[in-house]
Amino acid sequence: MADATARGMTRRQLGAGAAALGGALVFAALPADPAAAGSGRHGRRPTLRYGSPRRAGLLPGPLRRLVTDAEAFLGPSPTHPWYAGAVLLAGRGGTIALHEPIGMAVRYRAYDEETDTGVEFPPDRQIPMARDTVFDLASVSKLFTSILAVQQIERGAVELEGKVASYLPGFGRAGKEDVTVRQLLTHTSGFRAWIPLYTAPTREEKIRLVYDEEPVGAPGTAYLYSDLNLISLQLLLERVTGRTLDVLLRDDITGPLGMRRTRYNPPAAWRPRIAATEDARRPWSGLDRGLVWGEVHDENAHSLGGVAGHAGVFSTAKDLAVLGRTLLNGGVYAGARVLRPESVELMFTDFNTGFPGDEHGLGFELYQHWYMGAMATPRTAGHTGFTGTSLVLDPGTDSFLVVLGNSVHPVRSWRSGSAPRVATANQLSRAVPVRPARGRTAWFSGMESSATATLTLPPLDTSAGGARLRCALWWDTEPGSDTLVLEASTDGGTAWSPVPFDTRRPGAEPRPHPSGAAGGWSGRVWHTLGASLPDARNLTLRWRYTTDRLYVGRGAYVDALRVETSRGVLFDEGRPADAARVTALGWERSAD
Repeated sequence: MADATARGMTRRQLGAGAAALGGALVFAALPADPAAAGSGRHGRRPTLRYGSPRRAGLLPGPLRRLVTDAEAFLGPSPTHPWYAGAVLLAGRGGTIALHEPIGMAVRYRAYDEETDTGVEFPPDRQIPMARDTVFDLASVSKLFTSILAVQQIERGAVELEGKVASYLPGFGRAGKEDVTVRQLLTHTSGFRAWIPLYTAPTREEKIRLVYDEEPVGAPGTAYLYSDLNLISLQLLLERVTGRTLDVLLRDDITGPLGMRRTRYNPPAAWRPRIAATEDARRPWSGLDRGLVWGEVHDENAHSLGGVAGHAGVFSTAKDLAVLGRTLLNGGVYAGARVLRPESVELMFTDFNTGFPGDEHGLGFELYQHWYMGAMATPRTAGHTGFTGTSLVLDPGTDSFLVVLGNSVHPVRSWRSGSAPRVATANQLSRAVPVRPARGRTAWFSGMESSATATLTLPPLDTSAGGARLRCALWWDTEPGSDTLVLEASTDGGTAWSPVPFDTRRPGAEPRPHPSGAAGGWSGRVWHTLGASLPDARNLTLRWRYTTDRLYVGRGAYVDALRVETSRGVLFDEGRPADAARVTALGWERSAD
């Protein structure tokens, strides 16, 4: 099931970072290797173990709130529960600092469309979530197919820029002769979101439907998330390797990594440990199947025998954490290497630079606040699944988040959006400390949505001229929506005007901010700031941080505020008397 069909379609096209020549990968001017950022904060490639937040380098308070926030969606969200239950896992480096089951894995035996209510099993037949509950991953399965494809690119069996029809001759029909492997992996092939393959009676006829499908746009000209891309990739991989996709998954990923609870078509013995999904019946489902429990939920994957490139993998939170740790390690885990560091780099590099807002590596979505929340950065990689699943990896902080929920239990219409994913990601992001630039604390804007927070200095006399503000500034906001503005007033706060400033990060040239605003991604490092101030007898300065109602970044921090002229210092927050005169509305002193 295409989890992105309800959120709008368009992501980014190929950048100049990589090309495939003769099956060999050639790299040019790629960003920092995630294997370096993700090999542990001390250059290691850790394996996972359970430990405290402190051991993980995380703050315990936000992790506690992560669970509390997730539990809130077990209730009306806003009318029905977002999910019947979930398993939450969060960590950093080699430490799993949180692994918490909430709610029920199996609660409803049916859905009553007349009353829009779930028909519950008797209490003694309901099954609570457990740490090792197995979930239908839905579209998170696409990550496994993508990794298998990149492995074949490494081995020279497939070229990234190779035409799919050169491997699957039947694929070249209906205007698809120039579609490349990269375009399948980045959803820029032109395929529409999906087609009902389950209406075709045989596998051969289902494949024929894919081959006969005409792109809705020229390949490479737009982003359009499509299950057909990964189904096509499955057919390609099976043709090239001579092995079925489930065998490839076992031999090349789950077996080497010891992911024993990850597979297609789980056996019947697993059923008591599997989270149930939907009471699948027409008209809301394409097939009349009743309660789907222990079998793949996606209709097309079900019709393909449970093994499909776009859906069908079942797994646990711990196994997905192993996969995430492997990628953050640069493709290796516990001595088993499944990808080269350069290949992981491709999965975490934006190929869709021509489609702003739809950043995409090979298989992985990048920089998507709509489910990554404040964890989203240009390097943050992840994916979601229609059943309520998600995986988010942040190479910059070496952190990982798994949220596995059964949000289509008992019916898909009960949930919308990704609020639990966002809420949990926000709290994990907040749990990664930002150390003050100087001293023990810094001013922090907070991470509230639909909010305005102001940090105001006392009135100053700058009429002698030449006054400058100096401070340290750290910011990460939702691009294009949330802003941090430096403003000045000369009439006691009735009217405010922006104050242009420059920022400089370590080792870089100064960056001008002529509008007096900073926003988006700043590298999550401290910048030094300088600003020339207006001449006035009664000048008031303030920082104003404004967020919209949807998503937020990690927020803003200000430290070491100082205003000086050639004649001396007008304000220095290092002096207790000056610090006491700062007015903070929505900002707080944070030691992190």
